[in-house]
Amino acid sequence: MTENTFPVYTADAIVNFYRTEVLTGQEAKHFTKSDLTPAPKPEAVQTLYMRVLHLLYRFRPECHSMVPLLENIQYPEYHEAATAIMSVYVRMRQFLPMCLVYDFSLNDLLAPKKQKTLTVLSAIMNFLHFRKQRMDMILEKQAKFRADMDRLQAYTRGNLEAEKKIEMLTTIPPEQQAEADELAAALSELQAATMHEYQEVNIKNDCIAEWKTKIAEKSQKLAQMKVDVSNLKEDIGKLKSQIVESPEELKSQMEKMRENVKNIKNSIKETDERVVELQNMVQSVTHTEAEIQQMYNLLQDLESSMNNTKQRQEMNQELTAQYEKKQKELKNLCIEEGQVKRAQGMKLDKESKQNIRRQMKREMKEQHVQEVLGQCNQIHQKREEMADKIQEISRETQQLKAKIQSLRDVCSKETEKAQALYDTLATSMDDLHRRIDMHIVDLKQNVIKMSANL
Repeated sequence: MTENTFPVYTADAIVNFYRTEVLTGQEAKHFTKSDLTPAPKPEAVQTLYMRVLHLLYRFRPECHSMVPLLENIQYPEYHEAATAIMSVYVRMRQFLPMCLVYDFSLNDLLAPKKQKTLTVLSAIMNFLHFRKQRMDMILEKQAKFRADMDRLQAYTRGNLEAEKKIEMLTTIPPEQQAEADELAAALSELQAATMHEYQEVNIKNDCIAEWKTKIAEKSQKLAQMKVDVSNLKEDIGKLKSQIVESPEELKSQMEKMRENVKNIKNSIKETDERVVELQNMVQSVTHTEAEIQQMYNLLQDLESSMNNTKQRQEMNQELTAQYEKKQKELKNLCIEEGQVKRAQGMKLDKESKQNIRRQMKREMKEQHVQEVLGQCNQIHQKREEMADKIQEISRETQQLKAKIQSLRDVCSKETEKAQALYDTLATSMDDLHRRIDMHIVDLKQNVIKMSANL
């Protein structure tokens, strides 16, 4: 007891706790500090232990007084006084080791001491605090388990609704299946046409880019030629002012110049023709650009429809992702549910086993009670028979006493008669003794006389 792991409370704290948590009704009102200090009252301590056993094991106080009275026990009424105390002692010896009290003795019930009683009650108080805390934790876990089960059911319902929505989004009604097939075929044809148009547009864009580069080169060459022509004109003007040579050389240079001018005119004509061709090409390109714009508008419409389909596909993917997440959560919850069900099954098995044991114990107790009641009835019958026998014996004793009294009266009368006879006999015997003595004296005198005569 010197190495206990629980606090020893004061008498006031113990009284307040047991009045509020263990005792009820009049027992709680009448239980005071004087029942524990300075000298604990055995009746109060025994009642307190009985109520603790009733709180923990549902063992009613009146059950302590029941004892299996067998037929071979002589004088079973002698066991009734010690049965309750021994029952409380045995059950407290089984219970108190859980409270870290190992030296409980019978003297703690019959003549309890203050410090030992306060220590035992403090140990029980500490155990009751621990029991209440664990029961609160179990209730919290049960509430959390119920909330998880409700959440699991809500998740399963949400998953079922999401599956239904996905089926509604992915499946096409049969009345719209033909239209959907037509739209799918038209969409595939349109995609193929758009791809072909895209390829043609790309080819034309490449051609336009090549022609633009050629036009840019030709324009650069034309600008260069114009610059060369202006330079040549300037040179011609300068040369005209500086010409001092012969007319033949002038003619030859003029011819060269004419040939150059012809060449330049021819090149200008060719460039004009090419410009006209390019303009025609540009017109055709603008026409193709208008067609391309129309195709582009159609492609934008298709793109918007494709975007809608992509959005729907993304929505579908998101829904599938959410569905997979929900499935994973559902699997985890199913695993947790399985674990919880296993734990609950184990608990239910334990509870069922405990219930079966309790039922068997109850049946055994009921059988025991029935046997005890039967034995009590037999004992009552035997007691009634014994009472009848005792009454008969008392009547016989009264008759014997009356006979003895009558016999005593007769004996007293006979003794009186005998006393009277004895008295008469004694007087007659005294007379005979006197007469005998007188005859003896006479005989002696006669003998003396005879002897003297002889």
